Amino acid sequence: MDAVVYRIALIALALSSMAASRRTPNFVVSAESDQVAQAVATQAEKFRSELAVEWTGQSIPNWSQPCPIRVTVGEHLGAGGATSFVFNDGEVFGWQMNIQGPLDRVLDSVLPHEVTHTIFATHFRRPLPRWADEGGCSTVEHTSERIKQQKLLIMFLRTGRGIPFSQMFAMREYPKDILPLYAQGHSLASYLVGQGGKQKYLAYLAEGMSDDHWVEATARNYGYANLGVLQSSWLEWVRQGSPPLRPAPENGSLAQTGRPRPEPNLIVRAQSADPQPPARGSRTTALPTPGPESDGWVASSPRPQPGAPVMNPAPAPVAPPQQPDASQRQVLLEWSRPGAQPAPGQASAYDTGIAQRDVLLR
Repeated sequence: MDAVVYRIALIALALSSMAASRRTPNFVVSAESDQVAQAVATQAEKFRSELAVEWTGQSIPNWSQPCPIRVTVGEHLGAGGATSFVFNDGEVFGWQMNIQGPLDRVLDSVLPHEVTHTIFATHFRRPLPRWADEGGCSTVEHTSERIKQQKLLIMFLRTGRGIPFSQMFAMREYPKDILPLYAQGHSLASYLVGQGGKQKYLAYLAEGMSDDHWVEATARNYGYANLGVLQSSWLEWVRQGSPPLRPAPENGSLAQTGRPRPEPNLIVRAQSADPQPPARGSRTTALPTPGPESDGWVASSPRPQPGAPVMNPAPAPVAPPQQPDASQRQVLLEWSRPGAQPAPGQASAYDTGIAQRDVLLR
């Protein structure tokens, strides 16, 4: 049986086994109890309405068909979800959403994150860059989840797992090491939203996506001469602890002011346990500042300075891959740490997410 058909059959079977269902204009929620179904349905409509205005400046019409949401609640479950939809001829439809975890995390993190994906899809009618899509959606999560991302980011930067912006902005698919992409995307999205707000962030993405000229779009929208300058300014902000930002003056930036047939299109998010410090004896190096002519990354300083962030140097510049076909299915699988460590031989939530990804790709 075809992998996509098999997955749809499994979802249909799972939905039929849920004990309670609640319908709103844009969602059909199935859960194990009336209380959970009602709570999720009410919050889903609330998030859709409020977040659409926050991000786009206006409400969005009701979808032609409601989005089914399957909810599995349990304190032992890792908070996460999976959302899919279809882009075809400038339209988006075929919504499917599965969410799970403790009820509080489902309502204050997983659900608003997943609903934001649907808002972005409805607004752009095309896939977004990986870092920008997940980064923007993660900014609406609960503070506790955002703190996890920040801790992971620091660990990745100190152990050479950061992604040069010249690479990150060109990515259409996930790298093998995906966790740094999510932590870094979250931080950069927070940095840009902090300077100009959510609507400016989407306007910036729209301009950059129109022709893939991210250097020019970055300069016009945020005042950074190129991606290297943006990267250096962002890193300095991270070094300072990612403090709250004030919007920069018009046409200014923090750098300038001195203040710190549808085919599966898979997106996977895996959020691990709280990060562990680098192993004793691991080496870190200081980060040099790219020159004004740079639009990407420069090699790390050969003189190590323990404790300073470091990113892997980028290879020779590569032309961005061509845009995917407008007709495609976008699947977002998002998994976080389980509530308890799995028993020996038992798969973790992260392993389960990767296994599902592999099934969908076959």
